[in-house]
Amino acid sequence: MRIGPYHLSSPVILAPMAGVTDLPFRRLCRRYGAGLAVSEMISSRPQLQRHRRTRQRANHRGEPEPRAVQILGVDPGEMAACARLAEVQGAQIIDINMGCPAKKVCRVAAGSALLRDEPRVAAILTAVVQAVTVPVTLKIRTGWDPAHRNAVTIARLAEDAGICMLAVHGRTRACGFHGEAEYDTIAEVKQAVSIPVVANGDIDSPEKARRVLDHTGADAVMIGRAAQGQPWLLGQVAAGLEGRRLPAPGWTEKARVILAHVQALHAFYGPQAGVRIARKHIRWYLERLGLPVAAWRPLLQQEAAAAQLDGLARLLEARQAA
Repeated sequence: MRIGPYHLSSPVILAPMAGVTDLPFRRLCRRYGAGLAVSEMISSRPQLQRHRRTRQRANHRGEPEPRAVQILGVDPGEMAACARLAEVQGAQIIDINMGCPAKKVCRVAAGSALLRDEPRVAAILTAVVQAVTVPVTLKIRTGWDPAHRNAVTIARLAEDAGICMLAVHGRTRACGFHGEAEYDTIAEVKQAVSIPVVANGDIDSPEKARRVLDHTGADAVMIGRAAQGQPWLLGQVAAGLEGRRLPAPGWTEKARVILAHVQALHAFYGPQAGVRIARKHIRWYLERLGLPVAAWRPLLQQEAAAAQLDGLARLLEARQAA
């Protein structure tokens, strides 16, 4: 699949996830086979552009191309300015967030709340596309609620505005992450536009990815929560879509990846913040490995980077020897 001048190495994309898809995790998922990894969302509010967390989210050091940055906001002018800044800072693809269902985002009419205001959607898309020279993509949900699924209308607005690729999560904003994703609307979107369409929602295996692509006709799949604690899943899905079976890494490689990821988080955020952010990743990894909660809960209490890493290494070694 192509996005502007960029040919993706695989039809499997890591979804942007707030607090998750930072530089260390994006680099890890790209190494394991993601064709693209989209950054955490960056607010377009001018007063936040110099904030430390905003600068961290815009950090692409050592990241494989193409580098994609997601932006969030409600004002066309601010969104255009944010996109220009992201391009200057190295973004090669700008992704617009109109899919986040979080209450704090929708409360200010951003994210998936924008789907209720089609004229504003069109204004934002046009402003951002005209502001930058790099490709612009869009991520949406199927609508505001099950009674108002307007993804097809939004998709046509996006194509008219010059959007290069559209990712659709198979739930409405009202659904949050509850229930099962539906893919009929994604299939309707694919039939309605000629730009690449990416299917998102509940894709957690090569078999599920194949069924979703066959049902929707989409050009690629996007994986979010299923990648937490198993970044190698993206490569497994990519291989499966090519008709190959790629086993998960063995225990030794998993342990090496987990420890290296935690070290990278400590280095990227600094010891204090890195320890806090590493906790959720540690939990996801160890839950995937089937370790009992009692075995790893003490790791989540550690305050020092060295103690956290040492405790994790000893736990993995003990589990391997068992």
